[in-house]
Amino acid sequence: MSVTQNEKTLFGHPYGLYILFFTEMWERFSYYGMRALLVLFLISESTSENPGYGWTEKEALSLYAWYTMLVYVASIPGGLLADRVLGQKKTVMLGGLLLVAGHSVLAVEHIIAFYIGLGLIILGVGGLKPNISTMVGGLYATDDSRRDMAFKIFYMGINLGAFLSALIVGGVGELYGWHYGFGLAGICMLFGQIVFVWGNKYLTGVGEFIGKGDNPHKESFKKPLTRIEKDRMLVLFLSFLIVIVFWGAFEQAGGLMNIYAFQKTNRMIGGFEVPASWFQSLNAFFILAFAILVGSFWVWWKSLKKESSLLFQMAVGVVIMSIGFYFMTAASLEFEAKGSSAMYWLLFAYLFHTLGELCTSPTAMALITKLAPVKYASFMMGAYFACTGFGNYLAGSLGGWAQTAGEFEIFTGIAVFCTLFGLLVISLLKPLKRLAHGVD
Repeated sequence: MSVTQNEKTLFGHPYGLYILFFTEMWERFSYYGMRALLVLFLISESTSENPGYGWTEKEALSLYAWYTMLVYVASIPGGLLADRVLGQKKTVMLGGLLLVAGHSVLAVEHIIAFYIGLGLIILGVGGLKPNISTMVGGLYATDDSRRDMAFKIFYMGINLGAFLSALIVGGVGELYGWHYGFGLAGICMLFGQIVFVWGNKYLTGVGEFIGKGDNPHKESFKKPLTRIEKDRMLVLFLSFLIVIVFWGAFEQAGGLMNIYAFQKTNRMIGGFEVPASWFQSLNAFFILAFAILVGSFWVWWKSLKKESSLLFQMAVGVVIMSIGFYFMTAASLEFEAKGSSAMYWLLFAYLFHTLGELCTSPTAMALITKLAPVKYASFMMGAYFACTGFGNYLAGSLGGWAQTAGEFEIFTGIAVFCTLFGLLVISLLKPLKRLAHGVD
């Protein structure tokens, strides 16, 4: 449902976009801040000055894989809850409350509190993440040309939170205590919840339960899918393969690359050692720097009548992201030769990972809001995030294999596979576009 009539706008977009922007910013601040600390906390010795649990790298990466997978797989029941019972708006509210509770519980220094906190965060992200993204699409009519740029603006909110959290939460956790960092993440999630409650007046008609009596889409809730809708659903499921491959590679950031920065990178600048968690901010910084530029590039490219479909952009993003792993291959060779590697390898890797992400992730969300039938809007966004979760699990598994196969082999294998996979998708573009029935 769109609220484009009589809407108040700011910079050409409805006020509601900025409410969702800041809500998601604080939610991602809490999530990525906690993610930046998780593996480092688990592998820190229990007898150290800033004690962790003293787990092995393989154990820590295994938990990281399961946690990051379940966080996003929970988006499927979260989407179904919104589509069938509560509507997107109320499910976002419920998810936010669970996230505040989960991050707050992590501040308690006890193993039971640790697992309870992770469980609450999984449920909270499952409720909030797919539905707030679907609400962004609900602000615009299906044929509104502002929609694709809106998702890139929304994506900047995600990464503004991620950038600040890696520096602030990561710094507090590494320098002052892991649980202080976890607690700070909970406080900031509370800010996001307050923004969403206050801004509900700008979201009238967006995210409501479509099955209730006065909703204009109520009848579509009962009708079976048409052949065109089924074809478009098939295109979305095929696009989810791109999502799994992309995030399976990209999410090395929080696991293997995070450990690599912590243990094998020379992080000294003068007499100061850069905290390893700060490298997690590079991705978000580059997104803030390049999001509008990348979005504008694709608008310009389309104006030249060049291939610019959303599926094409996603495939190109996978190829660009793969370039970053060639830099990590070089980093691992330098480590083998010298016993440490330079920080600039990580910088270049995150740069190309980010450029690839900007072509793939917000584009995938825009594609879903265009192709998904109204009655399955939240479910399909949930399925997208679930595939992100499967990619996260794959990432953690690959990181675990690196403990025996070696970083050079893993980084090189990811780079080559993603390059070939992206090129394969580009070669299959015409039949996929026909299935989408003209929706670009």
